[in-house]
Parts: sequence; structure tokens; C-alpha cells
Amino acid sequence: LKSRVGIINLLFKIVQFRSKVAEFVVREHEADLINDIFAGKADPLMFNTIASLEVPYIMMHMQGTPQSMQQNPVYENVTKDIILFFSDRVNKARQAGINDIIIDPGFGFGKTVEHNFTLLNHLDDFKIFELPVLVGLSRKSMINKLLKITPEKALNGTSVLNTLALMNGVNILRVHDVKEAKEAVTLVQMTRKQEK
Repeated sequence: LKSRVGIINLLFKIVQFRSKVAEFVVREHEADLINDIFAGKADPLMFNTIASLEVPYIMMHMQGTPQSMQQNPVYENVTKDIILFFSDRVNKARQAGINDIIIDPGFGFGKTVEHNFTLLNHLDDFKIFELPVLVGLSRKSMINKLLKITPEKALNGTSVLNTLALMNGVNILRVHDVKEAKEAVTLVQMTRKQEK
């Protein structure tokens, strides 16, 4: 995963933060990876469970909970604060024996529109971890609020932000519109080849 730019097919991943459910879906239903929006904080057994399952593990940053995350999110410095968060969580995950870690800055999860665009401009900073970086920008409110449109009309904005994210070093896109995202990946990959 580390060297590839790709798109995660939602059919082959499970969004989960409970270790027993993660174990069940991997062992019984052959889920390919686990996506944990709490980065192991919701279940103290999660890291050890993922290590035993030997599947890739996406850990996401979120300030607060899904119920409270958009109630006045505040950061001293959003990029540095999230890097510090991942420093702690990645270290603990590695100590537990997890080898395949993917980090997700959590666009829209406890962040204002301004926070999200700051993160977008500083995605290169997450290369410090030498881990794949995943983003989910598809039809998010950072597009809809800024352009004053509905999610249904946000495909163009999504493609623009996906392209910017890829240009800023992102490895994996989580998307709704697969065809358009694949086109963005193809075009950015060609741009990268011409830089060499």
C-alpha cells in the first residue's frame, strides 16, 4: 500500500471501531481491512485484535464524537495538532504489532471549513510518518458550504479537491464517484511521471 496511489472500494472495507466486530468481519466475511474512526481509542482491545488479524488498519483523526464533533471545533494549529495525535496513535499501534497502518486526517470530522482547507494545503506534512495517507473528500460540506451547493452538485468540486490532495502527496482516495476519481488518479500519475 505504501507505494501505490489508489482508490479504496467500499465493498472491501469495514468501518468499525469495536474489536469483536472487526474480528468477526475479517475472519467470517474476509474483510480486507478495518477503518477505525476512533483510531483505537474507543476499544482498548482494538490494536491487539488488528495485530492478530494482520490486515491493514486505517486510523482516522476525529475531534470529539460523531455527535459532538462539529460543535465549535478548536485547534491551536490544526495540522500540528493532528500530527501530534498520529504520533501517539501510530506509536501505540506499532507497539501492539500492527504493521500495515494507513492514516486519515479525517476531513469533516471535528473540523471547520477553514480547518479542512488548511489540512488540504499541508497534506505533505504527513509524509513524516512514512505511511500511506488516505483522504475522504467526496461531496463533503467543505465543498458544499463554500460553493453554496448541495452534495448532489458537488462532483466537480470533489474532483478538484481529489486532484489537489493527490498532488499534495495523498496515496489513497475514499470516494463515491469511482470513475471520476480514477481519472484524477491517472492524470496525476502522468504528471508525476513527467516530473522525473
